[in-house]
Amino acid sequence: MSTDARMKLLEILRTQGLTELPEPVQLASGNYSRYFIDGKVALGAGDDLRLAAEAIAERVTDAGVEFDAVGGLTLGADALCAAIAVVSGANWFIVRKEAKGRGTNRLVEGTRIGEGHRVLLIDDVVTTGGSILKAYESVQATGAQVVAAVTLADRGDDARRSFDDLGVPYFPMATYEDMGIPAIGTETASSA
Repeated sequence: MSTDARMKLLEILRTQGLTELPEPVQLASGNYSRYFIDGKVALGAGDDLRLAAEAIAERVTDAGVEFDAVGGLTLGADALCAAIAVVSGANWFIVRKEAKGRGTNRLVEGTRIGEGHRVLLIDDVVTTGGSILKAYESVQATGAQVVAAVTLADRGDDARRSFDDLGVPYFPMATYEDMGIPAIGTETASSA
């Protein structure tokens, strides 16, 4: 990924998505932090979303990863996967948190994925990776192959370890170090 695009994306995440709160808040992972990263707010402007999508597509392509579908768990992946599909020409999908209970009752909506599909798995901000790993399981259940996973920002080290264990290349576009914040689990009680 070009250094210029990466630096612009980091600046967008830092200035528009990172908030230091007076008191810690509980994250989806169950952990607490005073540092909150909101990827949806950070990429609310169309030009910023396009920059992120182009940077992600460039990053995985430069790593030799080929994909024909891109998606992840709703809501964190929604805007990113659609934007990446537009800039890369791939198909997009969204993984529901639970089946609707009526109609087709599918967990995966959008393009139909299955055997032979090479999937780029996406999420916006991860702490432990629980949401992106849930999406991974749903994609694997279709018979599609997850060829790489990308997160906009990673607040810890758990997701990397999990994808390393699965043998799936993992690309966080920004880490807690890049964001200048402590890793989840390393904040002291007084700073958390």
